[in-house]
Amino acid sequence: MADNNSQPNDSTTGPITRQKLSDQVYERLWSMIVSGELAPGDPFPSERFLMNKFEVGRPAVREAMQTLSNKGVITISQGERSRVNELNATIAVAQVDEIAKLLLSSKPSNLAHLKQVRKILETGAVQLAAQNCTPDDATRLRSLIEVQREKLESHKDFILADIAFHVEIAELSQNPLLQVVIRAMLNWLLEYYTPVLRWSG
Repeated sequence: MADNNSQPNDSTTGPITRQKLSDQVYERLWSMIVSGELAPGDPFPSERFLMNKFEVGRPAVREAMQTLSNKGVITISQGERSRVNELNATIAVAQVDEIAKLLLSSKPSNLAHLKQVRKILETGAVQLAAQNCTPDDATRLRSLIEVQREKLESHKDFILADIAFHVEIAELSQNPLLQVVIRAMLNWLLEYYTPVLRWSG
């Protein structure tokens, strides 16, 4: 008979831990930026000011600021005040990066859905690239295709060459949002489902 007091060895049954202070500071700072309280180009508040405002220690403030910097939201410079960057497509996609990876790792069908999204987006990118393509661009694309052919014997090298080709197509679309989304999508696929990166055409 099973012991009713025994607990399965599962992390979901452990105690609920408090959110890290640095994560809370990050969320507060992000809200200040999104709301416009801290606008692009504004000098970022000093560490001392933020420590007093949020009643936390310096490590929590520094870690939160480093997270913002890693995501491109602020620029940290030695000897100068940090500054808020202009919000753009790269920063926007970075905010959903962790969620996207969680979705891809938790449910296999989401990988198939992402493959469908890739086909739709890259079809549009090809159409735009065709409109903007110059003779020099066409030469560069042919060179990238040749690199793919040379890498056929190495699955990993071929995948990387394939990514370079499709990133170039996205660049030729001259659509910044499309460029960022396609780059992120290819990185997600590379990390979680490399086989779908093989181009069937």
